[in-house]
Amino acid sequence: MIRLEHVTFRYEGGDYGVTDISLHVPQGACVVLCGASGCGKTTLTRLINGLAPRFYRGELEGSVVVGGEEVPSTPSWEMSARVGSVFQDPKSQFFSSELPGEVAFACENLGMHQDEVRHRTDASIAAMALDCVRDHPLDVLSSGEKQRVAIASVYAPAPKTLVFDEPTANLDAEGARRLAHIVRHFKDEGVTQVIAEHRLAWLDGVADRYIHLENGRILEEFTPDTVRSMGVGERRRRGLRSPTPVCKPELPPPRGESPSIHTVELSCKRSKRIIWEGLNLRFYPGRVTAITGSNGVGKTTLGTILAGLSRPSGGTVFVGGKKLRGAQRRKSVWFCSNDTGTQFFTNSVADELLLDAGLTDETMGRTRATLKRLGLYEFREAHPAALSGGQRQRLAVACALLSNRKVLIFDEPTSGLDDTNMEIVAQELAAAARANRSVLVITHDNEFMTACCDSEYCLDDL
Repeated sequence: MIRLEHVTFRYEGGDYGVTDISLHVPQGACVVLCGASGCGKTTLTRLINGLAPRFYRGELEGSVVVGGEEVPSTPSWEMSARVGSVFQDPKSQFFSSELPGEVAFACENLGMHQDEVRHRTDASIAAMALDCVRDHPLDVLSSGEKQRVAIASVYAPAPKTLVFDEPTANLDAEGARRLAHIVRHFKDEGVTQVIAEHRLAWLDGVADRYIHLENGRILEEFTPDTVRSMGVGERRRRGLRSPTPVCKPELPPPRGESPSIHTVELSCKRSKRIIWEGLNLRFYPGRVTAITGSNGVGKTTLGTILAGLSRPSGGTVFVGGKKLRGAQRRKSVWFCSNDTGTQFFTNSVADELLLDAGLTDETMGRTRATLKRLGLYEFREAHPAALSGGQRQRLAVACALLSNRKVLIFDEPTSGLDDTNMEIVAQELAAAARANRSVLVITHDNEFMTACCDSEYCLDDL
């Protein structure tokens, strides 16, 4: 059971996270927090698991009770036993460098017998289909595989309360289906679950209630039937993604005359694992090309190799018809990572955008216009670390658009984005392609692909 009564939380520095929130989640219920980026979803999860104000400092008013205990006065070790958490960035919650140890960590911390730890670890790894990478170091896994490890690590100790923050951001369709199955299993076991999520389709038939937040307040609540019956316009006015699965669009492979970037017999091997070999791919100006495939198939690895950020095991990359080394490719190709925490270097949103573009009247004008189109202008003086996950994602996209690179690669650019901002990003990437740039998008987001992509390479099929 979770009960919040008139809860207001203000972060150190003055920004309000949530204001006057009253929320009751009965034992065994599954509640979904939805709303635009920065509306307060993540803050609510932090209040429930005790990270705010214990770790994320600020002023808390009101009462937060989980399982009959006041969260702020409950020791952190006890809260970790009561509430399992899956964060937006799975790496932020890892304690081990290898997969079985990470999954077993919470069970060992709770003092379970070794036989029980082993049983729960094996069952959790199997539940998230991780046996095939069980012996691989965590740092060589894909983002989606790391997400599944994080889910397995909270599955193993079976806490009575779970909070998820954008748990499907990096998952392929099969991973999302497995997570839905796990959430149903936990419901059957009487586990209380709160899920902050933009991608609602996988929750169809799972969620008991939807809480729509706006500016840190509860605006309205919906039943699953109400969400399903909403028209497209009504849903989009609220920034809500489709509540039912969207089919992947049928897109042809890219075609054109002169590729801006192409590969010849490209291969990659990581930690004795062959990811792919013999890739011959061509990407053309004026097109938005989706790079798709299952978790672990090497989509992000391909993006970093094309951008000159990592080395292939074999083969060649050509940019503008010229064979270029990695350091040379970095001057022509921009890689927008799905890990936004690693790519910001300045103390304000505006300075971050000007870092590559330079300070001129022309770039200042472009910066202001881009910030306004992406809904970030009011945050121009804010530190990037103070932004929500979705706002940081849009800032990363803006940095790419304002760069002078002719080839732009985006890795899961709609992670953490509501419907409205997903559509805005789709329009921006399509406009970049119309300006004769090559836009490559690594994605599992079928809605986004439908909105802006006109060609596709599926690595599962190559």
